[in-house]
Amino acid sequence: MSTSATPSVLFVCVHNAGRSQMAAAFLTQLGGPRIEVRSAGSAPADTVNTAVVEALAEVGIDISTETPKVLTTEAVQASDIVITMGCGDACPYFPGKRYLDWQLEDPAGQGVAAVRPIRDEIEQRIRGLLAELGIEPTA
Repeated sequence: MSTSATPSVLFVCVHNAGRSQMAAAFLTQLGGPRIEVRSAGSAPADTVNTAVVEALAEVGIDISTETPKVLTTEAVQASDIVITMGCGDACPYFPGKRYLDWQLEDPAGQGVAAVRPIRDEIEQRIRGLLAELGIEPTA
């Protein structure tokens, strides 16, 4: 972990338009200032998936102003935990980092009805991650 008392987590998927955006939003909401959150994509899309924005809005999380970000070596180096979601070998590896790979269905091209179960699974995984880190969810 970093020398800071605040752990940092980076979520990575290919387009940074769906899964990683949802995970970052849930961790930001549930972890609050007790955790530093980043997300990025190995080949970022132009915009966040509208079905993802809608699915999160249904649970009171607004990511309508978020934009996909490119994965950088610096973002990985600055993170204690790197959680990949289908980025494959595009994610750089650094010793001393904790890497997790979450196998999740890709919401790309799907409607909000198909995104809801992915959203709910991500929320449960985020709650589990917070429990592992000893951080009580804010909501």
